[in-house]
Amino acid sequence: MGHSGRTGQFYLRGFLIMCSLFISTEDITLQEGESSSAKATEDSATPKSYKDLSRRDVRSLIFHFLYAAEAFNYEESLQSIIDSFNRGFDLDVPLDGELFMIVNGVITHRDELEKIYEPFLANWRSERVSVCTKLILLFAIWELKYTDTDARIIINEAIELAKCFAEEDAYRFVNGILDPVSKEFRKESTIDN
Repeated sequence: MGHSGRTGQFYLRGFLIMCSLFISTEDITLQEGESSSAKATEDSATPKSYKDLSRRDVRSLIFHFLYAAEAFNYEESLQSIIDSFNRGFDLDVPLDGELFMIVNGVITHRDELEKIYEPFLANWRSERVSVCTKLILLFAIWELKYTDTDARIIINEAIELAKCFAEEDAYRFVNGILDPVSKEFRKESTIDN
């Protein structure tokens, strides 16, 4: 299968995932006496506010932006990807905010971050790690390295992302990699202090 077919598969899966993230049963169920055209007009006039997203939804959005960047082999600008998501999913993600900074940080440091988890791949080659699992690991390791967020929270959230977006048992693999990586970071920070 050529590159364009693979990109199409990435985007189809990403589109379905994004739909599930932003469509709730409340959006689907019409209020009593409300016509579907009135509901559609009301919904299209109000973009989903980035500020109203939970931290878990923000993490999911970060994963989706990373996934889109990977699908384009990091040749498409992050601004363009976010703009496409804003237009396609009626969002208002700012191009100069925290989310942009995080995604850009993971993309910029992806080679360095991958080298951090590679030694913990017991009997695995990094090429065998699926795209979704790899992106979840890169994001979590970026957080471990560049933020003050508690390692237990980062690992738990990475496990939740893996349960939603990676293979069936990938969450165990993610936990098995991130636990020793976080302990290594803790050791290094103790030595530095």
